[in-house]
Amino acid sequence: MNDLVAQARDWIAGDPDPGTVAELSAVIESGDLADLASRMETRLTFGTAGIRGEVGAGPGRMNRAVVIRTTRGLADYLHAQGRAELGVVVGFDARPSSRQFAEDTVGVLAAAGIPVAYFPDVTPTPLVAYTAKHLGAGAAVVVTASHNPPADNGYKVYGAEASQIVPPADVEIQAAIDTAPPANQIARIADAFRSGSDLVSRVPSDIVDSYWHEISSHRSRHTGSDLTVVYTPIHGCGLDTLSDVMMRAGHGNLIAVPEQAAPDGTFPTVEFPNPEEPGAMDMALELATEIDADLVLANDPDADRLAAVVPHQTGWRPLSGNEVGALLGDYVLANDPDPATAIVASSIVSSPILGSLADAYGATHVLTLTGFKWIVKAGLTLEGEGRGRFVYGYEEALGYTVGSIVRDKDGISAALIFTDLVADLADRGRTVMDGLHDLWLRHGLWVSTQTSIVREGPEGQAAMGAAVDGLALDPPSDVGGLQVTAVTDYRRGADERPPWLGEQALVELTLGGSGRVLVRPSGTEPKLKVYVDLMEEVSGDPDAHHTRLLGRAGSLGSSLAASIRL
Repeated sequence: MNDLVAQARDWIAGDPDPGTVAELSAVIESGDLADLASRMETRLTFGTAGIRGEVGAGPGRMNRAVVIRTTRGLADYLHAQGRAELGVVVGFDARPSSRQFAEDTVGVLAAAGIPVAYFPDVTPTPLVAYTAKHLGAGAAVVVTASHNPPADNGYKVYGAEASQIVPPADVEIQAAIDTAPPANQIARIADAFRSGSDLVSRVPSDIVDSYWHEISSHRSRHTGSDLTVVYTPIHGCGLDTLSDVMMRAGHGNLIAVPEQAAPDGTFPTVEFPNPEEPGAMDMALELATEIDADLVLANDPDADRLAAVVPHQTGWRPLSGNEVGALLGDYVLANDPDPATAIVASSIVSSPILGSLADAYGATHVLTLTGFKWIVKAGLTLEGEGRGRFVYGYEEALGYTVGSIVRDKDGISAALIFTDLVADLADRGRTVMDGLHDLWLRHGLWVSTQTSIVREGPEGQAAMGAAVDGLALDPPSDVGGLQVTAVTDYRRGADERPPWLGEQALVELTLGGSGRVLVRPSGTEPKLKVYVDLMEEVSGDPDAHHTRLLGRAGSLGSSLAASIRL
């Protein structure tokens, strides 16, 4: 206990925020060793997605002291890389602590002699990333916890190409953070948004105009529509920007869910602000039913992900990330003037259908590690080598990018292009489900399921690693009666693969022409994940066939998960 208390008092001595000083002091006085240990023994560390965690006092929480030290580390890294003079773009979401964290970020960067362009109000993450590309900035920072629970916040960094950083940048930034002094000893311009510093400015007022110009250049549809689209930002940042681009595109009947329209980082109407979670889109579906809408769209709170629900038969039919991904991929390639030079990319845990689509159009398909940074890295690298044009990328967790408008997933442009797709189908008297059925007929009926095994703590992490080891060393001969025809251990042979498909704790079991199973520990949650992708040729009613095959995939995943001993 004495060591923990001493560490906590040292942290308090360097914390410039009276609120978190009082909070951590109260924990010491309470004698709650478990709480104190959770704040002091496990520190937030910088990774390729930046840092993210619960807001509170101590190095194991998100707070001003952590943000200030992280920003000093980033500033030192940018100076060392010779990119500091290019400046940094800073934005933030609607969580209660985000504005203060962003202002501290701006203040530290400017005090380190780095020019900063900041958004003065809550802003979609994709627009911040776009602005960094548009301005040629050396980096961008977005203070956001995306769709994490309300108690969390985060600090996301974009690097030299205005894309998420990839190794070894994360390790180098963490090393710089480790050498940073206590937060109250770090130079910082106070009240940076209002300081009048020559190094601090607002982003250009016409940035949405520029963003729209690039989006419109990727549209194959040159008119609008009379579609009624119900939209929820789930209390996030997406409404203003999406409304703007949809109106410019001629899709003028975008109806926001009133109770969820305003940015509110406390997320009062949902337990978990993620459109994939049960209940998150209930209000949108109620409104859509009431007004007989043609389409329901949702962004997550920082607007980098997109969910879609469409009317079908007797009710609303949610589309999976893989289904939206396939529909958008086919739409982009079908309307590309030269698909043979097109490059599309998807993460390894996403449906294999995009590869089939690319083959049919003569395009190049690239498979990457999980994480959108790798999708963009692959597309831009191949494009830079003169091997084609990066036109599309997606991951099954509701992430999509059309071209390199934003070098990350972008729920705003994806929502617009998907609405174009729906309008094109409607012009021909067809529905989204008709379009999906067409894909199944041409490329096989692909279904995907995911099963998770939760194991908390360091022991859980070790057990999950051991489970992957065991599966690679002694794989089953079949999964649910489907023969395992090949085993790929992605922990091995990374030097024989491109950098965007490097080493990771992942084992793939190929099930002949019927599909595959992937097993890996989550990179962000205490879960071992089992992904099942199955394919069959469509027979009979495609929706009934889909239901049957999806049920079988779920059973296979559950069966394999049950056989894994953790």
